[in-house]
Amino acid sequence: MTDKPMNQMAGMRRYGAAQQTRSLQEQEADVFRRVNYALKAAINADAIERARAVADNRRLWLAVEAAMMHPANQLPAALKASIVSLGRSAQRDMDTREPDLPFLINLNDQMILGLSGNPG
Repeated sequence: MTDKPMNQMAGMRRYGAAQQTRSLQEQEADVFRRVNYALKAAINADAIERARAVADNRRLWLAVEAAMMHPANQLPAALKASIVSLGRSAQRDMDTREPDLPFLINLNDQMILGLSGNPG
């Protein structure tokens, strides 16, 4: 038996511990960063990769909108409304035949800045 499975489990525990020390906002910003990475790569990719990146972006914004609408969300109403408005702008663009990837990337960048404590 090798040490590989044990090393992987130890690595996963360390990763989980590191994630717990990061704020929820930092983790949320990372999700936007990952989606943006895929969108940026999709600019010069084939149609399947673009569709996959846009689908991931769509899922992200649907989750964000659901979080903003959740009764337990304690963000100020005006901030929640602004975030929902951004999400709906993203959704409208993603519903077009050729989504504007730079526009979507910019929206996500704005969310990253806000979640990172730098509203731009």
